[in-house]
Amino acid sequence: MTQAPSVTSALTIAGSDSGGGAGIQADLKTFAAHRVHGLSAIAALTAQHTRGVTAVNVPPMDFLRAQLDACFDDFDIGAVKLGMLANAQVIGTVATELERRRPAFVVVDPVMVATSGAKLLEDAALEALRTRLLPLASLITPNLPEAELLLGHPVGDVAAMRTATAELLALGATAVLLKGGHLQDRGDVVDLFADATGVREIVHPRLRLEAHGTGCTLASAIAANLCLGASMAEACRLASDYVHAALRSGYRPGRSDILVLDHFGAAPGR
Repeated sequence: MTQAPSVTSALTIAGSDSGGGAGIQADLKTFAAHRVHGLSAIAALTAQHTRGVTAVNVPPMDFLRAQLDACFDDFDIGAVKLGMLANAQVIGTVATELERRRPAFVVVDPVMVATSGAKLLEDAALEALRTRLLPLASLITPNLPEAELLLGHPVGDVAAMRTATAELLALGATAVLLKGGHLQDRGDVVDLFADATGVREIVHPRLRLEAHGTGCTLASAIAANLCLGASMAEACRLASDYVHAALRSGYRPGRSDILVLDHFGAAPGR
């Protein structure tokens, strides 16, 4: 007799960061800090550090499917977090598996450009992201440059962000967390959470620093909180607080000025 799982797991489908600050590595640290069992399916291998990305290798689709089958066949998956999916073929493979498996929550971090400026999404993949993944998303978490790419127009202030959340919802996602950190003229960072009930602001004081892995960490913290039973709006607020705390105690392990988040220093309950 097969034994039922005793815990709920969170699954990240994303790219591996050899420097340990972002991607799969940041996701698994975040899950662990929230005491949620973390699973991973590696959709890309990157050679990167705090100064940039030097190479990207995409595994064969049969192997990506094998990883997904291994995770879904043995674990009770409460939420799936999607990160770097480098091309249309990867996006199509992941979308097909999610359509088949129908997890309760899918959090999509539409990774397109690294903090260093390195491009992480092929041009042909943008339409696949819009048409295949966004309709499956319980939540999407774009920053302003990513929202501008998805929508095809600038998003230059908080009023424009409010309009953009409605446009992003119209692409098919159930909810949007639009991150406002790129609005450098503001003293505070204003993120907007939007769903069918309206728009809410999540505000934190701006920290004057450069960091690596914030988007990955935010999306995976949301997935972890959903696994723990939080509502979507509450999961977004808690995850935003977690990232802010992890930034405040971040550190510099590499030879650049880029900060890596302190996941366990920010762990809930500490």
